[in-house]
Amino acid sequence: MPTLKSSAMRTVDVARRAGYSVQQVRNLERDGVLPPATRTAAGYRIYGEIHLHSALSYRALAVGTGPIEAKRIVRAVHQCPTSEVLALLDAAHARLDRERTDLKLAKEAAEAISAEPIEDVRLSDSMGVSELAAALGVRPSTLRHWDAEGLVVPDRVPPRGTRRYSPAQARDARIVHQLRSAGHRIDPLRALMPGLRHGHRWEDVRAALAARDASIAVRSHALLDATAALTAVLAAATQT
Repeated sequence: MPTLKSSAMRTVDVARRAGYSVQQVRNLERDGVLPPATRTAAGYRIYGEIHLHSALSYRALAVGTGPIEAKRIVRAVHQCPTSEVLALLDAAHARLDRERTDLKLAKEAAEAISAEPIEDVRLSDSMGVSELAAALGVRPSTLRHWDAEGLVVPDRVPPRGTRRYSPAQARDARIVHQLRSAGHRIDPLRALMPGLRHGHRWEDVRAALAARDASIAVRSHALLDATAALTAVLAAATQT
């Protein structure tokens, strides 16, 4: 093995500093995450700072965005104008921001629903579409839309399949109305409502929301680390 320059690294050197195995480093080069290494006359790979920082960038991005998007971003650093790289990073941050917004919605909904008592109710307390719409101050068509979207699905009374809202369903409708009035979107509400209405203990729901909050924080920190590493990649690229 030839003597290396101070800035040159072997595969094992990059692997140790980036926290990967030797084979993983070779795979990253194969996948275009690392630019092609130079080769000695004997065929040994020689890596530089750009390879190390590319590997570090991918490692952080894989935590922040997932491995597929991480490869896409680091490849773009080597192949595309800087403006395109920045656009990809902006999109990654925007996705996390939307997740934070949806999480805030989930927390609000969980607290609101858990605070809504439904004990000591009678079957006669159920309401039809027009009655519930009037109680909420919305149009009957709004309730039908929520039904179609799976937000609040009432019982159907034969023989005509008339909608009838039980006290629990009316409670869900109040929660949906409250959150929709606050500007919350249909999609996250659709994903949230089934889990909250079917027997989950509120302590478990809150624990799951806290875990999601922690996951978002980890990925946000990873994107911050990735940005610093990508800056180093761009700086190294200008020197090659």
